[in-house]
Amino acid sequence: MYTLITKEDTIRIPAEYIRRGRKLEEHIDELAHQAFEGQFDEDENYVLLTFDHETLGRGKIIHGDGAIYQRVRFRALLFTMETNEIVDGAVSEISEYGAFVRIGPIEALLHKSQILDEPINVNPAERRIEGAKSGKLIEVGTNVRSRIVSKAINQNDPRSSKIGLNCKMAGLGAHQWIEGDE
Repeated sequence: MYTLITKEDTIRIPAEYIRRGRKLEEHIDELAHQAFEGQFDEDENYVLLTFDHETLGRGKIIHGDGAIYQRVRFRALLFTMETNEIVDGAVSEISEYGAFVRIGPIEALLHKSQILDEPINVNPAERRIEGAKSGKLIEVGTNVRSRIVSKAINQNDPRSSKIGLNCKMAGLGAHQWIEGDE
């Protein structure tokens, strides 16, 4: 779920950062944090943190831009999600669609059709979902174990990415349900 790796990528250093008496290395940390953190990389891993930034070679200036494009090597802490992976998270919101579950830094949807094998009652005003027959309950703050069943990652806008969860299988669901089944 969490991985520490070394990566290489390019950052854009705007012209206003190029001043006499200041070295480009003084700006690399700040610009690398802005460029990479809180984003999905090309492998759909969420970059939580970057550090130990070092420049690689000389940067390039593109005609008409005025900025320097600098290759950098850095360490990155990633949050990874694989389809069919089992994850633990906490319910952060109840809506008419189901429960939103925070898994690491990401919000995922546990759709109401993927919670129980029985009819359920969704009550967003009371922030709870309850099984009509069993009385099993999920509410804001409930810890749940679920399986990632779908991912639609938006590289340009990470907040609009969609992660789908399921907890209808044996060993999944609210932690208090799992403990009661053992």
